[in-house]
Amino acid sequence: MTELVMRPPEQVMTLSRLGSLHQCRLSFMRQLLRRMRRENWQISRPGFEINIRGEGVAVYTAKGPQRSYSLIAFAHDLPDEMRSDRVIATAWDATFTLFDGTPTPDDVERLRANVPLQEAGRVSNKELSLSRANRSARLWNYVVDCLAKGEQPEAEELTNVGYLMRTTAVYGSGKFGASDRAFVAARPEFEPPFQVEMLSVYLTRAFVADLIEHMAALKAPDKAVSLKPSLRRSLGIGNSTGLGMAPFLVNHPRLLNNWITAREYALAKIRALPDASVADIGAFKAAFEKACGSVALWKSDHPIQQAKLAALRKDITALQAKLVDFTGAASQPWNALYLWSESALSEEGQELLVSLLMEPQSALLEGLGACMQADEHALFRIDGAMPLSDLKALIQTHYAWALATDWQSHEASARLWYVSEAKLEPRLGERFEEPLEPYEQPLAPGRDASLLFAALENTTHKTVAAFLAAHPEHRHIVRRVQMAPSHPYGEIRDNTISASMKPIDMLRAKLSFFGATHFDPRSDRWVRINMFRGAPYPNELVEEQGDTWVYGATP
Repeated sequence: MTELVMRPPEQVMTLSRLGSLHQCRLSFMRQLLRRMRRENWQISRPGFEINIRGEGVAVYTAKGPQRSYSLIAFAHDLPDEMRSDRVIATAWDATFTLFDGTPTPDDVERLRANVPLQEAGRVSNKELSLSRANRSARLWNYVVDCLAKGEQPEAEELTNVGYLMRTTAVYGSGKFGASDRAFVAARPEFEPPFQVEMLSVYLTRAFVADLIEHMAALKAPDKAVSLKPSLRRSLGIGNSTGLGMAPFLVNHPRLLNNWITAREYALAKIRALPDASVADIGAFKAAFEKACGSVALWKSDHPIQQAKLAALRKDITALQAKLVDFTGAASQPWNALYLWSESALSEEGQELLVSLLMEPQSALLEGLGACMQADEHALFRIDGAMPLSDLKALIQTHYAWALATDWQSHEASARLWYVSEAKLEPRLGERFEEPLEPYEQPLAPGRDASLLFAALENTTHKTVAAFLAAHPEHRHIVRRVQMAPSHPYGEIRDNTISASMKPIDMLRAKLSFFGATHFDPRSDRWVRINMFRGAPYPNELVEEQGDTWVYGATP
């Protein structure tokens, strides 16, 4: 049996590579839709009462083999001047909750008084998520006007934006009184991470498409038409994500390790395949052609992403030339193709290729999705009996990059993470310009490992227990260091507080596992994305063949 060789954490876990990840077969959106199709989920719309001002409520119920879940959507007539993607906003075009089961009229009325308030309201453990969304105002009005006239909107107008609404938050896991993750984690449909949130967004997309057709019909009952199916499919749900999400990867090393391990294990299994069948090569090339179309639609005004897109398009040209003669005849052909990419393509291109290599291998990847969860409540017990010499060796092995960093330099320690008092959201401050150090969060593992190592060099204690009894301030990083051998992909092997650190790299890594596409940074601290673009709608789900919708439906 060929030994599986996984890429080392030193290569994979840098911020620049994490900030170049693409969605793949293991992404949570795709896991959700494959399950719903396989289990023949039935999605209905038991309620839809929206008036001509765009105000009202709609209910969408998704019925699986054992349970049902209902998205309750509240539509609002929001003045343009109140529309904002910022977390400090207090009103939105639409607000949502995912209800555990089928709501009664009393449930809807209770939620009508709370869900539109979002943070200012309260929900119960019958609600699994809380979210809100705003219209892409110009495109929304344009599409309503076109449909009301009996005309179809121009495809280019739709593809330039890619969505009619974008969510500005999708909260789950106990926020504002909603059900805790532990309450539903044992349900098969929610075993992979973030399935509650993905289901909420998927049903939100159906609501948005229905709502815009409904508004056109109310405007011109005798003339309005529905969107052509191909145009409908080309629209996803946008999302604006900022700094609040960035520390997630640092705060959840077990979860991060399991996500990256699944992806790297999948790549290693594919690279170890001795040959490539004609069918697999055909499926790979077909997915590549679709991906080329998706990249062609990917636009950004931000210089960071513009440079990455320019490199990616050069990579695609190089890969197209490489694939002309790719027949799979060589030994371990997928491995040869990947090794070629390491010297021929940018990190952006290499990681797109990694995702594409998974497309023909559904059987090979079976079961990996379930391995991506983690029991975050089971505390990793510090081994107090460990000799300090062993702890130092772990730091030298897993934090070598940190020991080589000059943490006394202003550039290396320029930033710090803190939590804002107003919104209880993570924020990034300038260490040497703002008096924020008393509020600093432990989100610089590299620096803390280096400080721990220095302290170990100057102690007479022999064991971890004795050392921590005298120096409890190092407890959090001792735990992370001891976790490193069993969680090799759980730590970002890069500086999370340097002047050159870009939080959008952390955002993109997490969002790629969601299944997001078309990353469009608006600064180095927040990004817009597209979710479920090209996905089948509920009425198309069972008939959908294949799983490459994510590469985009071009009208």
